[in-house]
Amino acid sequence: MLREINDSNFQAILGEGQPVVIDLWAPWCGPCRMMGPVVDELAEEYDGKIIVGKMNVDDNEEVPAQFNVMNIPTLLLFKDGQLVNRHVGAARKADLVPLFDALL
Repeated sequence: MLREINDSNFQAILGEGQPVVIDLWAPWCGPCRMMGPVVDELAEEYDGKIIVGKMNVDDNEEVPAQFNVMNIPTLLLFKDGQLVNRHVGAARKADLVPLFDALL
């Protein structure tokens, strides 16, 4: 299940005890729109194991600034509340599965 993550609930979601993947995106970003279905699919496949969420960078400035996100789409991958990896740019599902598997 895909979750909506924002500056307000970010810390609470990290504290839920599961790995977290955040897709930072914006509605005007073409590559972000291409990644949307891929992230949705991964959210379904990893449901119950990894929290997968989207964060609109137009509406949320604190978290992207905290992690020096300069380009979107960017995936931030957290384990035990700590950033352990990031992926910048559009990618195929096959390229992202190993990143998700590494969180388990």
